Amino acid sequence: MEEKIKNTIINYKSLPNKELENALSFLSEDFEKTKELIVKLTHHLDGVEQNYNNILKEYKKRTKK
Repeated sequence: MEEKIKNTIINYKSLPNKELENALSFLSEDFEKTKELIVKLTHHLDGVEQNYNNILKEYKKRTKK
């Protein structure tokens, strides 16, 4: 399917509406999936950063001289 979408993106001016509709549907779904993954990864990254900062803070307290 991706090769067909690439072809549609390149030749969109000469393709029938049905092909454009298919490409729009595919791109819309891909956009939503990508957005969802980015949000999940952002939450994960925030959690990792928080854990790192908590452990670093404790480590600094313990190694303070």
